[in-house]
Amino acid sequence: MNVALVYDRVNKWGGAEKVLLALHEIFPDAPLYTSVYSPEKAPWAKVFPNVVPSFLNRIPTLNYKHELLAPLMPLAFETFNLDKYDLVISVTSEAAKGVITKPATLHICYCLTPTRYLWSHYDEYFKGRTFKDVTNPIVTYLRTWDKIAAQRPDVMIGISTAVEGRIKKFYGRESELIHPPVDTKKFEIWNTRYEKTKPSYHLPSTSYYLIVSRLVPYKKVDLIIEAFIELGYPLVVVGTGSEEKKYKTKYKFKKNIIFKGFVSDKDLISLYQGAKAFIHPQEEDFGITAVEAQAAGIPVIAYKKGGALDTVIDGKTGVFFKEQTIESLIKAVKYYDDSNQHREMRRSCINNAQKFSKERFIKEFKALVDKNIVAKNH
Repeated sequence: MNVALVYDRVNKWGGAEKVLLALHEIFPDAPLYTSVYSPEKAPWAKVFPNVVPSFLNRIPTLNYKHELLAPLMPLAFETFNLDKYDLVISVTSEAAKGVITKPATLHICYCLTPTRYLWSHYDEYFKGRTFKDVTNPIVTYLRTWDKIAAQRPDVMIGISTAVEGRIKKFYGRESELIHPPVDTKKFEIWNTRYEKTKPSYHLPSTSYYLIVSRLVPYKKVDLIIEAFIELGYPLVVVGTGSEEKKYKTKYKFKKNIIFKGFVSDKDLISLYQGAKAFIHPQEEDFGITAVEAQAAGIPVIAYKKGGALDTVIDGKTGVFFKEQTIESLIKAVKYYDDSNQHREMRRSCINNAQKFSKERFIKEFKALVDKNIVAKNH
């Protein structure tokens, strides 16, 4: 069976890229089609037998200016010739689902979310009346195309209950639910590793709270920082991004806020294991870091929306806060800090995380493919 994988753009590393690597384990001979490809920014993609970028890759500026890509993405994916493939799997939060396949080809779309800037989070991306007026014709065109493109796959898969709801609302389609893969095995408790890591990262002598996130506006990291400044509790911030310099400058005199920037996977495991709790303040489509924290035995204090509703069990593996405000987060942190269930929560976290393992993902995805191949051939 000839199989092809399709992804929006191959120029970064994150949760979606972990999905692609898990699919590569299932289909090791499948090439990867994409709009743009940057080997320097995506060394993980070297495992694929071939990465096939669209014509957009010949325009260097577009490789890092994503906002310029949007109007051209439909054409980029529609021009791929996928006639020789029996199975096409698109992994997408944007336009990859719009590839055109033969009627006999089974097209399965693993939908990370319906395109955020067109649908669920439109107002966050297009702020201001003037900007909305100027971009309205482009948005109208892209919304029309996006809804048409979403009808092309034979099967839609949502990565969380929240995403399934968006698929139904914006695309009018039913979907299957398969949570993304999390490599839970690597988060086994290594206390000796933590003791070695602690001095090199100058971690607080007392227990600390942890956030692991890209430092970009919509991740709401500044909300956490402001809350912990008021609380006075140690907060370790792991991650880089467009807001990194701004945050480090603004909070450089706040001794309880510790920025660690990029951290290797091995050291990150240790930072998870040394934390008192993990803070998850944003509405994520799924939220792999919340599962990673639980795999390390760390409870999660999470915003009660999005993927966290699938991954965090309130009162057992963490605590929810209902509003994205400093006051609501402080209340949740104090509630958790005052509780005497930390040890029980840690045990529950490890058990809960196994429900999202990579092995589980591979098993469920294979079963879905087999079921739909049989249905397609009858």
